[in-house]
Amino acid sequence: MNRNVILTCAVTGAGDTTGKNPNVPVTPKQIADDCIAAAKAGASVAHIHVRDPETGCISHSVDHFREVMARVREADVDIVMNITAGGGGDWIPDVVDPSRGGPGTDIQTPAQRHEPVGELLPELCTLDCGSLNFGDMVYVNPADWLREHARLVQQAGVKPELECFDLGHVRFARQLQQEGLIDGDPLYQLCLGIPWGAEADPETMLVMRNKLPANAHWGAFGIGRHQMPMVAQAVLLGGHARVGLEDNLYLKKGVLATNAQLVEKAASLIDNLGSRVMTPAETRAHLGLRDPRTGKTAEKIEGGGA
Repeated sequence: MNRNVILTCAVTGAGDTTGKNPNVPVTPKQIADDCIAAAKAGASVAHIHVRDPETGCISHSVDHFREVMARVREADVDIVMNITAGGGGDWIPDVVDPSRGGPGTDIQTPAQRHEPVGELLPELCTLDCGSLNFGDMVYVNPADWLREHARLVQQAGVKPELECFDLGHVRFARQLQQEGLIDGDPLYQLCLGIPWGAEADPETMLVMRNKLPANAHWGAFGIGRHQMPMVAQAVLLGGHARVGLEDNLYLKKGVLATNAQLVEKAASLIDNLGSRVMTPAETRAHLGLRDPRTGKTAEKIEGGGA
């Protein structure tokens, strides 16, 4: 069991969720405000995508990421920032010519995916570790692209969060580590419940956890109604946890959530299990992250659970 838990809030994803819950943040200001609210509710980390302010759909704009980061950094709260680097991988074959991408296809090169991370240098960024049948589309992430992307993240000095949506992704993430493309103790995120990836249940989480390197830090999340059960399961198995409107829109059945409410509920659950949520400063020290205020790697806090 993990007594000191890093709690991430994934405040907004790229999915078609804005029409389902009006609390899903869209503009850079709204996304930043939700990061700040999550921090005040007790989150250790904020994980962000950005959206087109006009349409609410996915955006890859470095300017949008920059505005979110600036607003959060200027606020009177502290939170570790985690930028997605997994955009631009959506492939939907064209109906007439399946060798081409049809409507909804959104593909970026590794260099394009890395651009916001390389320019803004957050403490963390995600690195999706394989391709996947993601609902009715294919998320495209060839092995050579992953190697190139991991190298770019490594050169930027940002710690990658190795997102694994299936057991084969864990295997390839270990390969990246063996090839010297991951520095220090790796950080894994087990992403459960996505159709058609790994299921959100205790057996699947345990199998994936047991395949991690001995020196790995790890967390997990489940989508939809599996969100809070997977928080508890991850803590019981020694891991960290993630909640947020990217993964789940409801506080309970029929009740739409805010990001802050989901953080508060998860923090209470973690507390009731006899554990505690780590502060952002403790999180940086625990994971060996660069402190954005000093530019230096955070040092372990004595007695702070890190």
